[in-house]
Amino acid sequence: MSWGWLVCAAFGLLVVSASVVAARRDGISGAEVRIFEVVNGLPDWLYGFVWMPMQLGNLVVGTAVGLVVAAVERSLATAIGVVLAAVLKLVAEKIVRREMADHLAARQRPGTSQAHARLRGDVPKSGASFPSGHVILVTAISCVVAPHLLVAWWWVAFGLVGVVMIGRVYVGAHNPLDVTAGLGTGLLLGGLVAAFAR
Repeated sequence: MSWGWLVCAAFGLLVVSASVVAARRDGISGAEVRIFEVVNGLPDWLYGFVWMPMQLGNLVVGTAVGLVVAAVERSLATAIGVVLAAVLKLVAEKIVRREMADHLAARQRPGTSQAHARLRGDVPKSGASFPSGHVILVTAISCVVAPHLLVAWWWVAFGLVGVVMIGRVYVGAHNPLDVTAGLGTGLLLGGLVAAFAR
């Protein structure tokens, strides 16, 4: 068991809890609207740079990339950890949404909840968006595979998490608290799996 990854999981619990508390209001806060507008208003040419990394948050793509890392490292424990992280992502998303059930009407996708949202790509205009499943998955799998990377390369794994977080707001798929909740949930799940999957 790795205590460092348990600390990571505890930090994730703190982040997702703070995000849930902040999101329990009747609408999107002024500060969150301003952050959304800044990120969503970035130039259109950036889309080509964020589209590919965002695919790591797709359940099939992200899991497959994690399994490739496990195969290269010849680590059955990592492969099991990647699959477990993917399954736990689905469970955790449902739990967080259940906890937010009374507030999901206000936590709609930016196409509904933000007055001037720019939707890029195939982003849906409506539907529940709290928390970001893309961010949960890419964060959890990054935690699981990071121990097999040289420490100097961890910045790549977690830099991609940052790109996915910003990208999901940029394309108009999520509001800022949706992605911080996804980050916290992913750190919680990934930290727990990484702590015990050695």
